[in-house]
Amino acid sequence: MFIYRGGYKVGKGTYWNLSNGQRVDVEHDAVLGEGYDGSTFLRMSGGFMLLVGPFLGLLFVLCLPFIGIATIMSLMAKKLVHGLLGLIGKSLSFGWRPREAYLAGKKKRRRTDR
Repeated sequence: MFIYRGGYKVGKGTYWNLSNGQRVDVEHDAVLGEGYDGSTFLRMSGGFMLLVGPFLGLLFVLCLPFIGIATIMSLMAKKLVHGLLGLIGKSLSFGWRPREAYLAGKKKRRRTDR
């Protein structure tokens, strides 16, 4: 069995928390992830992780351009939606300014007839 959930009683070994990447070293029998009942742990040796690490790095480097494109597209979509909502809000506004009070009325211009 390689996959363990938080709260399982496990024996000696190295366990990797998949949700946050935390490594848990267990010397004797212990309960995994106290307070992390929903976490998933994998039992792997440190040597295996050293062998798998470069392949995970290669996978990350290969996916990095797609991650960048997705980030740029999401930022552009957010800007577009924010701009459209702002434009709609300005067109629906009727000029009410809650911070301005005209208790004495608006200032009237004096007409000077010459």
